[in-house]
Order: sequence, then structure tokens, then C-alpha cells
Amino acid sequence: MSYVHKELAAGRWFSLSLVEQLANVGSEVERAIRRRSEGQADAATRAMERALELLCLTIADKKNRGRLKELCRVQELLADWFFGDNEYGSSDESWQKYFFGFAWAAQQRRRLR
Repeated sequence: MSYVHKELAAGRWFSLSLVEQLANVGSEVERAIRRRSEGQADAATRAMERALELLCLTIADKKNRGRLKELCRVQELLADWFFGDNEYGSSDESWQKYFFGFAWAAQQRRRLR
């Protein structure tokens, strides 16, 4: 598989905590939301593909085995919302709320270091 995030896929991703991983996924989701609202469909799609790539790496991380159900559900819902028929009724706002907590927690951890 060819990764956009080659350095992260090579192992650095697995040194991050789950909170940090999901905060990074959320950053890409936020970019996708922003680009789509600006009418930049191609840029939005690329951002969502990067988000899903990072989520795949998060799912592959052995330390996250206890959270596989949630992580796989997030992957399914994100793909449905952005690329599918949005059968689950997700919205930009619901994804922003979901990922905000991870971004906030990751920022707090950085401040404590």
C-alpha cells in the first residue's frame, strides 16, 4: 500500500497516544469539511482520504485493540458520511463535536510536557 503519510506509516504513528492519533484524524476531517464548504471538492476528497488513512493506521495499532469496535465504527460512519449516502445522518457539526474532545485533550497533554 502506498501511504501519503509515509513517515507516520513507517512507525512514528504508533508512538502517539490514541488521543493524539484521533486528534490528527480530526484535523484532516476538519480540513475536508472546510474545503467542501469552500467548493473545493478535490481538496476535500484528498483530506478525507488522508483522514481515513490515519484512521486505518490507528486501527492497526496494537495498543488500540480494546477500542477496535469504536474505531471501526468511526471509519464506517466517516466513509458513509463523506463518500456514501449518509445513511446514519452524520453532519459536519457532529464530526466536529466528536473530534473536538480529542484535539482538546491532545493540546492539554502538550501543555503539561
